[in-house]
Amino acid sequence: MPAEVYYDKDADLGLLKGKTIAILGYGSQGHGHAQNLRDSGCDVIVAELEGTPNHEQAVKDGFKPLSAAEATRKAHIITILLPDEVQADVFRAEVRDNLAPGKVLVCAHGFNVHFNQFKIPDGVATILVAPKGPGHLVRSEFVKGGGVPCLIALGPGADDKSRKVALAYAKGIGGTRAGVLETTFAEEVETDLFGEQVVLCGGLTALIKAGYETLVEAGYQPEMAYFECMHEVKLIVDLLYQGGMNYMRYSVSNTAEYGDYTRGPRIVTDETKAEMRRILAEIRKGEFAREWILENKAGAASFLALRRLEREHPIEEVGRRLRRLMPWINAKEV
Repeated sequence: MPAEVYYDKDADLGLLKGKTIAILGYGSQGHGHAQNLRDSGCDVIVAELEGTPNHEQAVKDGFKPLSAAEATRKAHIITILLPDEVQADVFRAEVRDNLAPGKVLVCAHGFNVHFNQFKIPDGVATILVAPKGPGHLVRSEFVKGGGVPCLIALGPGADDKSRKVALAYAKGIGGTRAGVLETTFAEEVETDLFGEQVVLCGGLTALIKAGYETLVEAGYQPEMAYFECMHEVKLIVDLLYQGGMNYMRYSVSNTAEYGDYTRGPRIVTDETKAEMRRILAEIRKGEFAREWILENKAGAASFLALRRLEREHPIEEVGRRLRRLMPWINAKEV
């Protein structure tokens, strides 16, 4: 049975009127939520660290940033949009003791709630409102009159009244213009981590690098390997985004379509899928969460070393050089 989808008519923005909403963190998601809610007529305050680029941007956008503690004290609805790895420390230091009964805690990703990094006081309702897109898209689609689809979920202390608040909040950021689905904290977190690790980030980058390395090792020009294994990925992803696999296969050549059907399963094999199941099990048991939490408590040395190593991969050097020849792609370099 298809899931129920909520739209503008199903949400009452009036539930947010007269309530102050605090946005903790003015990064990618934070700037989108704060500005959209303000444009929707809500009373919005922002918390951000003074002296940071995000603080400066919040000021430019017309906000007067506060500390997380002060913003939490003043607000009825508190949305925590800090990076996963710092949320728990900020929650313990500045948020928890300022959460009075009747307040609502909003998350855009359920990592810290699902993996028990927050000890939420009694009487506080916890809800999830998770746009399925980056914050800049949440903002740009809203400005154009559209929206980004959202997920909502009920966490500790939440009830049917909280669901209505979640829908109102989703409407305030534009989510009900595109459609809102209800899920659970567990489902949102576990599928999100799985998608990132197995397909969207880990799987895709590993596949691109392996393809590039195979061609270069066989004697082909690095530039040709880059175009075939990295550059053209966007062309295929755009087709998938627009119309799914059938539309992509309709749009490419018959040669490419036949190669898809006959060679793809030789790359993603039963062994690959077995490894996917092992990764999913690690996520569901909390093993990945514990690893990531401990990594950050230890100063993230392994993470930073991996980041440095990956930035030095030959495909990155070739890509930087080739992207300079294509000004129309608006190249970004880190």
